[in-house]
Amino acid sequence: MRLRALLDTDTLGLRLLGGEDELDRTVRGVMTTDLRDPSRYLSGGELVLTGLAWRREPEDSERFVRILASAGVAGLAAGEAELGAVPDDLVQACTRHRLPLFSVVEDVSFASITEYVVRQVSSERAGDLAAVVDRHRRLMTSGPAGGGPEVVLDLLGSDLDLRAWVLSPTGRQIAGSSLADSGPELPAELGARLAGEHLAASRSGRRGPHRVTLGGATYSLFPIRADGRDLRETVLSDWLLAVEADAGDWSEERLDLLNGVTQLIAVERDRRDAARTVRRRLAQEVLELVQTGAPPAEIAARLRVAAPVLLPGLGTAPHWQIVVARVEWENGDLPGGPVAQSLLEEVLVDPGTFGPEPSDRIAVAHTGDEAVALVPLPATLDEAGESAAVGLHADDLLAVVREPLGRGLSDDGRLTVGVSASVHSAEGLRGALEEARHARRVAAARPGRVCAAGHEELASHVLLLPFVPDDVRRAFTARLLDPLRDYDRRHRAELIPTLEAFLDCDGSWTRCATRLHLHVNTLRYRVGRIEQLTGRDLSRLEDKLDFFLALRMS
Repeated sequence: MRLRALLDTDTLGLRLLGGEDELDRTVRGVMTTDLRDPSRYLSGGELVLTGLAWRREPEDSERFVRILASAGVAGLAAGEAELGAVPDDLVQACTRHRLPLFSVVEDVSFASITEYVVRQVSSERAGDLAAVVDRHRRLMTSGPAGGGPEVVLDLLGSDLDLRAWVLSPTGRQIAGSSLADSGPELPAELGARLAGEHLAASRSGRRGPHRVTLGGATYSLFPIRADGRDLRETVLSDWLLAVEADAGDWSEERLDLLNGVTQLIAVERDRRDAARTVRRRLAQEVLELVQTGAPPAEIAARLRVAAPVLLPGLGTAPHWQIVVARVEWENGDLPGGPVAQSLLEEVLVDPGTFGPEPSDRIAVAHTGDEAVALVPLPATLDEAGESAAVGLHADDLLAVVREPLGRGLSDDGRLTVGVSASVHSAEGLRGALEEARHARRVAAARPGRVCAAGHEELASHVLLLPFVPDDVRRAFTARLLDPLRDYDRRHRAELIPTLEAFLDCDGSWTRCATRLHLHVNTLRYRVGRIEQLTGRDLSRLEDKLDFFLALRMS
């Protein structure tokens, strides 16, 4: 399609600000980004949509437009939702580089423009793409009448003889195409391996599609992304399209076809993410009540509201379980909470479950680098006829997903998870939250990119602390902490606060130094002094736990 065709559609809300002589440029795709340098995601011919979050000063416009022009994009459309009118410096930069510039009115979403462009571009492709595009609205609907992504994948199968699956970042199957002689199911182990290959390739900076051969078959992996944000924010939550074929042999038209399909599926992903808003808000409200010490009756009332949303048709109040996750990046420049939230919403779904709907039964809130999941457990009857619940176990939670997530975290990220015991009343939620947080700290003390610990691992430590005799508690804490207290008293060295911060940061030198406003070398000196005075080694799990317990009991 030509750029000028965009101006002929009033519903798109586009107004031309410059570049009238360049409106015959061909649009080959669309990309939404607020990155200061999106060049790695551009291949030429795109209509770039931006909310202008990259612009901090007028000089930024020249640099941004120069990058787009060098990449050969077709045009730029700037939204008015954030800054109002498009800045003059952006208009002037586009004029200098002969880049057509449009403004997008506030009440028109980028998703609407994306859908329109993909549909128009696709309709101009070869006949094998026409069937997919003609049925795009069925992709955007849910329920038996629409079918969601399966409709497009089935058309890929029937029209192009391609088997394809939409997978979550952990490899769980969201949707699959079906051919006459084979069903849509993808083995869970194969899905996890494909997801791991995709995450590793994405983190290495390689552009998709990524090709991989497993079990004698070649698969092409296409990322499904809605925007060009930092990969660390999205790679652990993005879906991917896995096609059983070697895309290296494809024509440019066939590659454009599949990229158009991924853009349509990305819109569907955004729609389903938006549907989680209610559950996330419920979880946030319950978490705030629990953390602020609200009366149990108030928490119970909020749980009664949450139960029908999370478990529709449930006649009795369920048991509840708390799962805490933390995602941390080495340089600490990116909040891990939103990433941990998306991960929990995926990890807490049975990896053998087909489709996206099971995640609708999980409510996850996030704050800072931490995400907290409120997991309802339907009550069952045990052998004695008493109400019971089968809960989540930390050992099983990450068994299938550890490998792909580890590859997505690469060498600069870490995921730690803690799981509480199940509770059957509002009174137990505060204890369950603390229990899950303590278990996560135990997991954080272990080596590895992806670690989890459960409440049962706290039984010999945290949960039994109140039952330790006072004289034993005093002797234990004195042996470990008195040398540090004496040294602090004589030298004002703040070794105790340093120890507390170091353990709370899970032994991360960078984050601990940042929290204490210290140079890393100063922190290393203090930790070395702590080890010298106590004869302990803070790189060992056992010694970390002993210090943790001593501080808890002091």
